[in-house]
Amino acid sequence: MKLVVRVKLLPTPVQAAALEATLRACNEAATWAAQVAFEKGARRPLGLRKHAYTEIRERWGLGAQAAQHAIKKTCDAYTTLKANLRNGRYGRPGTKGHTRVAGNPVVFRPGAAQPYDDRMLSWQHEQRTVSIWTTAGRLKGVRFTGQAEQLAVLAAHRRGESDLLCRDGKWFLIATCEIPEKTLNTHPVGFLGVDLGIVNIAATSDGARHSGRQINRKRDSDRKLRSKLQKKNTKSAKRRAKKHAGKEARRNQDINHKISKRIVAEAERTGRGIALEELTGIRERARLRKPQRTTLHSWPFAQLGSFLTYKARRAGVPVIYVDPAYTSQECSQCHHVERGNRPAQARFACRSCGFVEHADHNSSHNIRQRGWMAWVCGAQSTAPALTLTA
Repeated sequence: MKLVVRVKLLPTPVQAAALEATLRACNEAATWAAQVAFEKGARRPLGLRKHAYTEIRERWGLGAQAAQHAIKKTCDAYTTLKANLRNGRYGRPGTKGHTRVAGNPVVFRPGAAQPYDDRMLSWQHEQRTVSIWTTAGRLKGVRFTGQAEQLAVLAAHRRGESDLLCRDGKWFLIATCEIPEKTLNTHPVGFLGVDLGIVNIAATSDGARHSGRQINRKRDSDRKLRSKLQKKNTKSAKRRAKKHAGKEARRNQDINHKISKRIVAEAERTGRGIALEELTGIRERARLRKPQRTTLHSWPFAQLGSFLTYKARRAGVPVIYVDPAYTSQECSQCHHVERGNRPAQARFACRSCGFVEHADHNSSHNIRQRGWMAWVCGAQSTAPALTLTA
């Protein structure tokens, strides 16, 4: 299983200047190569190399490997763009957004990530330094740091390329690691149903609810501050909004990591699998009032699902995605479905058998049952090979 470990570089001012110049040169070369690929129609590495390789080396002074990576990065960007256009991310053909994106070459930001292979980058784990190629020559002794667990994983399992990235003046190396995964539990004793929602981010069929008033109050204050800064629309407000957005995203990611870790640990301990709602297209399906839409869309549920999936794969826990239709209206005891079964947000009261329970737990029981039935009928674990930040 592939896992991505991000470590922070601690370059001196001279080293940072060399890294910045290198990243700028590589991305300028990639942008120029993207223009050539757009004009010549050469969007595969071999074809684009014939038109761009020599010019990139001479004009920007890149080494052979760096030039190859700039060309490959350009081709990968066009491959991704083609897939996004095909999947309708920029609208249907003929729309303004689709025409604008499809009719212009790809452009890379000056600080966009640049891949490094083992010829351009070497790690000294005991000294916690790297030796890295730049346009100013090889930099040796560039220090790096990170969490002890991450550094142990990096030293033991790093494979393949690493990406150099600058974000908000801070330098990072993002390294790919091949992590051994446990054998999948093909005979689970049952499934742990997980219901994702607005008030409770995750509620399990065991009775656990992962959220609380403090998180929801903080989410509400984040929305109010974001709206206030957007209305102000000054330079300082935009700068503060950008800084706050990063802080909010990191906090949400931390919460999602903690929730997913607890759920997977409980499933592994009890020998069960995990059943989740298939939330693809939830924004199009959901019919909510405007304040509820903001609340629903402000939490990264897709990220939580990804964290649950990759942690489950690492632990050998099977994961099943089920159809979420009517899970909130169906009675988990008699399976009677009626809209009136949900008289309040947090209360479920079946009008057929009289069963009463917290609405989120009732939904999680339905998800658990659907997951078990899908597994019994021959469904396979849907935990794919993911690439995620540790």
